[in-house]
Formats: sequence, C-alpha cells, structure tokens
Amino acid sequence: MSSDLVIVYHRQPYEEVEENGKTVLRENKSPNGIVPTLKSFFGKVDHGSWVAWKLADDANDPGWERQIEVEDSFGSYSVSRLPLTQKQVHEFYHVTSKEAFWPILHSFKDRYNYDPVDWPNFREVNWRFAEAAAAEAAQGALVWVHDYNLWLIPGYLRQMRPDVKIAFFHHTPFPAPDMFNVLPWRKEIIESLLECDSVGFHIPRYATNFAAVVQSLFDVEITERTIVSDDLIAEGTALTERRMPTRLGGPNRDVHLSVAPVGVDVDYIQSRAREEATEARTKELLDDLDSRKLILSVGRTDYTKGGIEQLNSFERILEDRPELRGKVQLMHVSVSANRGMAAYGEIQSAIEEAVGRINGRFGSLDWQPITLVSRAIPFKDLVAYYRAASVAWITPLADGMNLVAKEFIASRIDGDGALVLSEFAGAAVELGAAVATNPFSNRSMDVAICQALDMSETERRDRMKAMQSAVRRYDLSSWGLSVEELLPKPHRDAA
Repeated sequence: MSSDLVIVYHRQPYEEVEENGKTVLRENKSPNGIVPTLKSFFGKVDHGSWVAWKLADDANDPGWERQIEVEDSFGSYSVSRLPLTQKQVHEFYHVTSKEAFWPILHSFKDRYNYDPVDWPNFREVNWRFAEAAAAEAAQGALVWVHDYNLWLIPGYLRQMRPDVKIAFFHHTPFPAPDMFNVLPWRKEIIESLLECDSVGFHIPRYATNFAAVVQSLFDVEITERTIVSDDLIAEGTALTERRMPTRLGGPNRDVHLSVAPVGVDVDYIQSRAREEATEARTKELLDDLDSRKLILSVGRTDYTKGGIEQLNSFERILEDRPELRGKVQLMHVSVSANRGMAAYGEIQSAIEEAVGRINGRFGSLDWQPITLVSRAIPFKDLVAYYRAASVAWITPLADGMNLVAKEFIASRIDGDGALVLSEFAGAAVELGAAVATNPFSNRSMDVAICQALDMSETERRDRMKAMQSAVRRYDLSSWGLSVEELLPKPHRDAA
C-alpha cells in the first residue's frame, strides 16, 4: 500500500530483540527520542511508511524481508528496510558522516578528515534511500527526511518523484559559510537541500547560517524574514538571533525555513519522577551523599561535549576553594556512542586520566571527588539522579540542542536545583534562566559552577520555575508541527 507520509531516518522505528531464538520487534524504550514522536504522525494520514537501513551480509540477498507491516501502539504502518553491508555502513556513517561531516557541523575544523571519504558510496547509499522512499510514496505524499547523513536524498527524490513534497530536519548545528564550505561536496549537498519544500532546524541561528551558506554558493534571494520570538532569545548568549530568514527563492522552488526546538516528554518524565521507586532511590542517593552537594554531568564521549574542559574546571575549583573539598561530589557520566573509533577512544582515555589525577590529588579514604560512569544509565535511575543533584553541569563546546538539560528540568518536581548550561548548546536560547557559561573560558566555567553551588534557594526556585515553563512550552509534542501543513489530508470514508 502506498503511503501519504514517508519518514526517512537511519534508525528503524523499533528495537529488535531475541526471544526464544526468534527476532521480536519491540517498541523503543527511550521516552525522549524522536522515534515515538515521528510515529505519532502516522495517525494524521491514511497510511504511513518508514524507511531505514538494516545490516546485511549480502545487500542483494539479505535473508530477511525488505518490507514489513508493523502494528504497535501508534497504529499500522509499513517499514521499508534497506539492506546495507558492514562496509557500506562503515563508509557511509562512521567515515563520511562522523569523520568529515560531524566535525564541520560542530565547527571543529582541526578534526575534519577528508582523505578516507568514499563519496561514491555515500551517493549510492543516499540514492538507495531515495529509491525506497519513492517506491513507498503515494501521489502528492510528504517525504520527511532526517539528518545530515541523508543530505542527498531530496535531490535524488525530486528527480524520481517530482510530485511529492519533501521536508528535511537537521538534528545537529548548522555552521556558517566559512566553516561549512570546507566540505568539497558543498554545492552538491546544498543543491539537494534546495529541492526541499521545507528545511527545519532547532534554533534561528542554524537557519540563518544555512541561508548564508546557500547565498555563498548560489544566486538565491531571502524572500521572507521574521522577528524571532522572545521565547527563543536569551539575552547575551552566543547563539541568540533577533531576526531569521523564513523563505528562500530557490532556483526551482521556494524553500521554507522552519525552526522547531526538539523537546522532551514532560508528562512522562514527571510521572517517572513521582513513582515510589524513584522517590525511594532519590532518598537513598541523598542519604549516601550525607549533606554533600551532587553535581551531575551527563553526555556522550565526544570531543564536542567538553568533558575535559569541565573536569579541568572542577580541578581548579577544588584547588582554589579548599572549603569545597569533601562537601561536593561530581558524577561524570560519559557514554561512548561510537566504540572502536579512534577519536572517541582518545577522548575516553583523556577523561579517565583526568579523573584519576583529580581523585589522586584531592581524594581521601572517606571521599572521592569524582565518580566516573562510562555506561548508559537506565532512564528510571537517571531520573533519580536528576532529583538528587544540586546542580546539573551541561557544558558542551557545541550541541544542536541538548535534551539532558531539559530532562533535568522536567524531573525537578520539587521546583529546586540549578542548571549550568553552555551558551553553545542550542537549548541555551530557550533556557535564559540557566546559569550560562562559555566552556572556552576557564574563568567563565569556574565562576558559573561556583555561582550555582552558592545560589540561594529562592534564586534557584525562581530560575527553575522559568526554565520549567520554557521546557513545557517547547515540549516533545510541539516539535514537528511545522510540517503538518505539508501533510496530505486524510480521505478516509466517514463511515
């Protein structure tokens, strides 16, 4: 059955688990991943499809069905599974996407690696995604493509299916021309994105940067601008924009630029925070802390996350303020997302070395300054840590959004707690009541964490109230609404 909405994403919309020797499809457990939200859009059309890749030993004969019908709590929809070999995945995702695109998108030019990129493989994988989407789409359907590793799909899809509407959403930052144009494939990428009807970003800065990149490469006019809502202006922070482009007059069509910050499922998180088990675990953590203040840092092991800069700041604080020794404890959660990649292995080793040095310098039999956790913490346990923490310390050097900060805020049903947030995280433009810090400045980092630790309860509660209003305003249900107008209207029989 053809579909009025086709979602193209690199992940499958479920988890595959083995039960009694059989592969079973189970709904995603993550409460804040975009997968559940994307699937909710299938309820707005007559039929929907999802296109993703699945690992195969032989791409021509994968040994499993390429298309399946799925029925879960979101209804019935099709899943078109694109067979890719381990080599194709490595070249397409781990090399091209992570070694070439990722550092440029996050403005780490020194980590950009052009040499090993197999561009023909990247083109081929994107072409095959586009073919699968074209085969699934009904006449006039909306094809909604997600993230930078699928940049070339819109251009290919427009060739195959000029009748469809195409939307694209970037889940990462989008850099200015002097950074993006380092990519030798820049014109091919932007040409593809100009075949979209709508291109979406988290915050106005990324849309502004995109328009600037387009104008640096093509004779394209900005035909519409708008004043940025006060909700997305945090005075004085690095990523704030006052006005943003909302429409480009492309060579073949007008392209709408939309801004929609990804949020969290506030109601779900607060329900977990109120559970008896969470209450009990929170009390247990507070008892173990024995009046010490817990500083919580949660992120992936990635050079963009600023883990080393944060640990160095903590070391300086313990040296400059000896009265804090034994009174604070840092729980640093750094989870590897790309095991086996040299760049991430180096970061993990550096983090472990820094933690060992700091604990060795300041620790005692009764107190270790830092607890390092290098594994993923189940969300039910993480909510208890959020509730027990005095301060959440979220200081990436660059981050498209950052949902950890929003999870922490949503978890604080007690209305207390302080958030120190990098002004280079997309979430900073929404969370003006956080303690903003510049992770590239030692002084800014040190002052911010001390400010949070020394903050009065009245100030903490005032700031938390403002942040909770912001997180509620741009919650997970509000994200993606900008593409609803592109959806074909259901034509189900009223009977």
